[in-house]
Amino acid sequence: MSERVDLDSCALVTGASRGIGRAIACRLARPGRLILIHYHQQREAANETRVQVEALGASTHLVSFDCARPQEVEAAIKNLESILPESGIDILVNNAGLRKDQLMMLMPTEDWHHVLDVHLNGFFYVTRAVLPMMVRRRRGRIVNVVSLSGVQGMPGQTNYAAAKAGIIGATKSLARELARRNITVNAVAPGFIRTDMTADIDENQYKALIPAGRFGTAEEVAGAVAFLCSEEASYITGEVLNVNGGLYT
Repeated sequence: MSERVDLDSCALVTGASRGIGRAIACRLARPGRLILIHYHQQREAANETRVQVEALGASTHLVSFDCARPQEVEAAIKNLESILPESGIDILVNNAGLRKDQLMMLMPTEDWHHVLDVHLNGFFYVTRAVLPMMVRRRRGRIVNVVSLSGVQGMPGQTNYAAAKAGIIGATKSLARELARRNITVNAVAPGFIRTDMTADIDENQYKALIPAGRFGTAEEVAGAVAFLCSEEASYITGEVLNVNGGLYT
């Protein structure tokens, strides 16, 4: 990692070991920026992300915690203080998540709670831990990766849809809380994106429903996130940017 004095920005990307999170970490990479690559269990994959991000000129640091456990989150963020640049964490991308799909009448109670704990509660724990740095410096970008499910709902995903819809509501409320402090809060809602998480979905079955006629890529989602993290998006807050090939707008 570069010396702290050489850094002017720091981005924390949760769930950055693969897929959309990895693409976001790479898209945000630039010289002078520290990318905090969060993972929970997949350290080897997180190291692969690290290699790709460093090849793009950014400094990196791996961060491991369970988003669903507030004490772990708080401790991990506090332990970062000695390596952060003067700006602190000025970009936060809440991307970590998982799916446990099932028809609601067959859904185990633990699957309902696990998905909400990781997505909705995880958003709360991580954002709450990072916010003091942004508020003190009156500077920040928060982008929450939600989903088509949270916008229009999808059968078999009541837990996932409830979690993502909850984050959308929280995004809008938090944006109003923080606007006067020069901190924007937005969400990006991917549709069908070709990643490990959608590997079990028959693309041929669903792409006929998509006006663009194809699944999207993680890089296309990352481009939307990067825009919302940029200075050009400084007057955009509380918005949900759909990245779904026209499936739902």
